[in-house]
Parts: sequence; structure tokens; C-alpha cells
Amino acid sequence: MITSARRLLTVCVPAVLGAALTACGTAPPPPAARPAPAASSTPSSSGPPARPPTLAPGPAGLTPVFARAPRTAERTVALTFDADMTSDQGARAAAGERFDNPGLIAALRALKVPATVFMTGRWAEEYPDQARAVGRDPLFEVANHSYSHHAFTADCYGLPTVPPERMRADVERAYTAFRKAGVPDPMPYFRFPGGCYDRAALRAVSGTGVTAVQWDVVSGDAFATDADAVTRQVLDGVRPGSVVVMHCTRSAAPTTERVVRAVVPELRRQGYRFVKVSELIGAARGAK
Repeated sequence: MITSARRLLTVCVPAVLGAALTACGTAPPPPAARPAPAASSTPSSSGPPARPPTLAPGPAGLTPVFARAPRTAERTVALTFDADMTSDQGARAAAGERFDNPGLIAALRALKVPATVFMTGRWAEEYPDQARAVGRDPLFEVANHSYSHHAFTADCYGLPTVPPERMRADVERAYTAFRKAGVPDPMPYFRFPGGCYDRAALRAVSGTGVTAVQWDVVSGDAFATDADAVTRQVLDGVRPGSVVVMHCTRSAAPTTERVVRAVVPELRRQGYRFVKVSELIGAARGAK
């Protein structure tokens, strides 16, 4: 899927991922934007709600980008899952195509693996009960993957693009969809559709208060049919502090549940501890 080499402020994905997501229509005009959630709305008996860790803005206030935690002796790794559904795929879902993966979520629960789910707003609208269940499960955290899954750059492997003046609104519209579905505490983390961003995109979403979250380990699960090959790719790539990108869509990533069931016990055997992205960001912030 995605190579480890990155240009400054631009992350590239291979054509196979983009090709799967090119069937994106034009989303209707979004509602008025609201800032990304900065703190949990759930009261705590020990004091005010904890603020989720974020990174400080970059130069000129640009949205900060996080790809992995510092390499330390502590073997932590974050599994992340993109719950992709684009703004025009409702008809395909109505015809029986499944963009969800309840078996994967059940496997994570059975294995007691914390994880971060990067969800599109359209996915939350299509599967509100699942979005709510994931969002209310302390094992998981829900983060933002845009509303439409349209690209935030003009060269993102054939994806339709969000006009610059609507980028922030597309991020905020996803948060609105999460709240409507009943997700109580969506995190202030944002993953660019297709993993593509540039300085203009970072500037466009800077007012939302999010930290952009990328990855350093590509699972290769998109459209994969060989679970063993995907498993080897993950195991070969993981290092302390890694962020692994996978998918939570049965139609586009049918092997992911099997991969997780193989990867988790092996990484635990190697001494790794599974954490959410928020813990890695907190560790990165504390290391500065």
C-alpha cells in the first residue's frame, strides 16, 4: 500500500488503495463547522474530564502530524482501523455490500486489544449502532477520517477532491455525524483520506484543533486475499512505538480479522503491549 518514504508534508499511497476509493460522489453542502472535541464529556469522580493528548501546532500554526512514537525500550504498538465509506456509497450498501466488519471488532474485544478506529462520517451514518457501540466501549477510541473520504490534495490517486474552502467543514461534518450516532467522546485526531496531505491541507484544517495521524507500518490488507502475507508484512514492520494502519471494511479488506488473530498473539509473545493512538501521542508529547 504505502511506502515508508515520505516527502515533506506529503504522504503517498499506492494506486491500489486509491483505486478502491475512486467511486466517490459529491457530498451535499455540510452544516456549519464546530471545533473538534478537546475533552471528554464524561464526568469523572476524581475531577474534571481529562483532555486527550494532542501535539502542538507546527510552524505558522499548521496542523501537527503524528506518525509514530519515539523509539524506546518500551514495546508499545497501536493498531488503527480505517472505517471507510464514501459519500455516494449508500446505494451499494443498500444492495448488500458491507462496509463494516463486526467480526473484526468482536475479535479485538475477545483478544482484549485496545484500538483506534478512524471513521468517516458517512460510515457512522450508515452504521450508527456500530459506531455508538465502538464509541462507548472503553477498549476503543473513535477518531475522524473525514465525512466524505474525498481527497485533501489534488493528486491522491484518482480520488475526488474536497475544495480547499470546504476541507475544515468536511472534518467538522464527520464530528457532527459521530455525535448524531451517539459516539460520546470522539477524539481530536484526524486521518487524511488516502493518507494524502500537503501544507495547504494542514493549513485548512488547523482551526479544528486536531492532530493529524498517519502511520509507519502499512499492513497491506486492502483487497488482500492472502492473510499470511499481510500478517508477515505487519510483523516485519512493527517497532516500538509503531502505528499500524488496517481497515474495518469487509468488502475492501476481507482478511483483516484473520490477520489480527495471528498478529496479536505473536506480538504479545515478542513483548509488545497494545495501546491506543492517544497513549502514543501522550508519550511523544512527554518526550519533547
